[in-house]
Amino acid sequence: MKRTVRWALLSVGLAGVLMAVTLAPGGATAPVGLTNTTLAAGRNVSDGTIPLKGGTNIVVAQITVSPGGSSGWHSHPGGAIIVVQEGSLTVYESVGGQCEIARYSAGQAFVERPGEVDQVINTGTVPYTLYVTFPRVPAGALARTDEPNPGTCPGI
Repeated sequence: MKRTVRWALLSVGLAGVLMAVTLAPGGATAPVGLTNTTLAAGRNVSDGTIPLKGGTNIVVAQITVSPGGSSGWHSHPGGAIIVVQEGSLTVYESVGGQCEIARYSAGQAFVERPGEVDQVINTGTVPYTLYVTFPRVPAGALARTDEPNPGTCPGI
């Protein structure tokens, strides 16, 4: 009995992996006019007061997007803490089948929760530059996951 359950779970897991590998790349949206420069990356070895487990990977990047450029639909497995250095941007977030829109400009900061699916567009006339800290990046994983357009923000 245990062997049958184990094989069933293994089969379902393999089918899920195959479906993700087959479907995800075709549905993802690519960034346009975006430059992402990793400034630093490290593994947490402290017992600080921010709730990060020892061994957690943390990545810091500078992201610049030209006017009219976009991030493409994406998420971050460990979330993101974003500081807008210059320019302005509009964030389109898919929340419960609805589109939420927020605008940020130089001197402001915002947080994206882990797994939050959004698209960021430079609706301004100059490039925007962000400094982003990606906490809780899983070992061996990227700080960003390309996502398919969820269809909640028509025209985006």
